[in-house]
Amino acid sequence: MSPAGNSSGPGLKAGKLPPAILKRLLGALPRRDRRVLVGPGVGEDSAAVAFGAVNLIAKSDPVTFATDLIGWYAVHVNANDVAATGGTPRWFLPTVLIPEGEPVETAERIFRQIAEAANSIGVELIGGHTEITVGLPRPIVCGTMLGEARPSKTLPTSGAKPGNAVLLTGGIAIEGASLIARERKDELSASGVPEDLIARAANFLFEPGISVLKDAQTAMAAGIVTAMHDPTEGGLATALAELAEASGTGLQIEEKSVPVLPEAARIAAAVGVDVWGLIASGALLITCPESDVDSILARLTAEGRLAARIGTVVPRVEGLNLIDREGNMRPMPRFDRDEIARLFEG
Repeated sequence: MSPAGNSSGPGLKAGKLPPAILKRLLGALPRRDRRVLVGPGVGEDSAAVAFGAVNLIAKSDPVTFATDLIGWYAVHVNANDVAATGGTPRWFLPTVLIPEGEPVETAERIFRQIAEAANSIGVELIGGHTEITVGLPRPIVCGTMLGEARPSKTLPTSGAKPGNAVLLTGGIAIEGASLIARERKDELSASGVPEDLIARAANFLFEPGISVLKDAQTAMAAGIVTAMHDPTEGGLATALAELAEASGTGLQIEEKSVPVLPEAARIAAAVGVDVWGLIASGALLITCPESDVDSILARLTAEGRLAARIGTVVPRVEGLNLIDREGNMRPMPRFDRDEIARLFEG
């Protein structure tokens, strides 16, 4: 036992807290307020609190990578989680931590990025905190996004049901490919990756973009959606596991149906990472009844978005399985940390 009375073990590595530990910690929290409709849980994108005719949707998420666009990132990744819970992002509060010795231009750039990103999706900056912090190697922005949703449109990740179809928009891995292209351009070039491919991937943040706000709104307008989930750290494989954990279900996913962006596949291979475990903002998982698959996919496609049916929600006892390209069923790949964290640490 440690002096504090907690069991000691190996040190934690960069990335998400392991799900088993997170589940244990969250399970010990008191639950007293009946207005909390969606509280903390593995796989839940945002909280939802009843406020009369509308629900408040709230999300907090930090950004520690991509320092050249960190303010822009912070707005969109938080807005994505609000959208994945069925909400419309409205108000943003960033906590901006800047290393000692940084030029004032760093703060100006971050604030400009926050303002531009917020304006692009109709979000108001209503507060937050800014601090020059000792010991930081780079700026960090911790954002809190508040939104609202009608009670009938509030969608916890736990809403997926056996028999539902699993859809994916955007393809993988938009964010991961872009980060590697921006941070490892010389390494990619030395590995023989064409310059034009690197440039396209670097621009993935904007085209096709990491925002899934429109995807969520389009899907909900086109048919019945039972759950949505925003794949981020740990990539698509981790997001699928979180969806199953939150909803108490299993999943059967078809590998050949998952849209892997060619640029992402080439970049991942060049640096030795698995695209299934690579941070994947810009994609959105959607579950829906079989009867609504065609209408949702048709509407997303009409809006110019890549979208595909990738599998089916099954009872929990059937587990999380992947049907590979040869038609064999095997367990879903698992990633204890995001591939990009492993790459950058290395």
